[in-house]
Amino acid sequence: MRPTVNDIAREAGVSLATVDRVLNGRPGVRDKTIRAVNEAIDRLGYVRDMAAANLARQRDTRLAFFLPDTGSQFVETLVSALEGSAMLARGMRAETSLHRFPAEDPHALAAALARLPGAGVEGVALMAPETPILRDAIRDLRLKGIAVVAMVSDLPNTARDHFVGIDNRAAGRTAGVLMGRFLGPGAARVLVLGQSMQLREAAERRRGFDEVMLDRFPRIDVLQTLENHGRPDLLRAGLIQMLDHSHGVRGIYLLGSGHRMLTQTLEELGLAGQVVVIGHELTPHARASLIAGTMDAVITQNVGHVVRSALRLLKARTDRLPIDPSQEQVRIEIALAENLPEPAGLTPSASLERGAA
Repeated sequence: MRPTVNDIAREAGVSLATVDRVLNGRPGVRDKTIRAVNEAIDRLGYVRDMAAANLARQRDTRLAFFLPDTGSQFVETLVSALEGSAMLARGMRAETSLHRFPAEDPHALAAALARLPGAGVEGVALMAPETPILRDAIRDLRLKGIAVVAMVSDLPNTARDHFVGIDNRAAGRTAGVLMGRFLGPGAARVLVLGQSMQLREAAERRRGFDEVMLDRFPRIDVLQTLENHGRPDLLRAGLIQMLDHSHGVRGIYLLGSGHRMLTQTLEELGLAGQVVVIGHELTPHARASLIAGTMDAVITQNVGHVVRSALRLLKARTDRLPIDPSQEQVRIEIALAENLPEPAGLTPSASLERGAA
């Protein structure tokens, strides 16, 4: 026999009215009581009739997406994918809003997250570095019953519900195999460029890359990571300095953003097409660089799949419905000049609210 709301009330030791308020996200319930009801639901395996529940409450589930406010083309492709998912969100009876936060200011992000419970938000998807203050902010959201999904860069120590994105360590290993094969026999040096090693995806990619290079290509010397903190001028200056002082560089591994300044600087130095360049994420500039021959390969992921998966996971979590893990698995893809897919024509939608973090 399927458990009922009466069973939840008995299990949690609360009234039916309290269970109803928790299930429908109504105010006036203490955090401790919300946790007790949610834990009882999990123990009993209670599944709601969400079609009836959504009809009864006559409102959409409010979901908030948080992305760093940078000049990164990859972040902008995520924004476009979110705008293009408006029809899917409407079909799910979900209302999505986009919030941008200063990439180098975790306190601003934490403050924005702290305001969500009072705004009626039931689920959050975000791409952010894992810092102590962010861990605390996400744990507080979870204690208040708000679902949290990490996108692209995982936040495994924050009590988040799910991660959506590729296996970044495996992506780094893939980059290592490509770099070693493309460089061929003989000694070589490889520069590694990254925005910040505080970003988990960057650290995991670097770890996977190093594992492969040490194990399979020991003749290749991989240098320390040059961080640019999202500043193209720092990337350019650091790259010029490293190339000037590190002889024998035949490869460059770009952990994240910076495709545009990297290829521009190589062209200025007359090195475009003379060194192997492998990066991540198929941004418009990375696509153009592959076609021009200034980049050799890009390890990427379907950003539309990432956003759609985040929507599905948040809605399933807020509705307490099961998920299909295989549907949410994002594959690692390798883009070369010879196999480039057609650019995605995502049309911005006015139905996506934008909020300031």
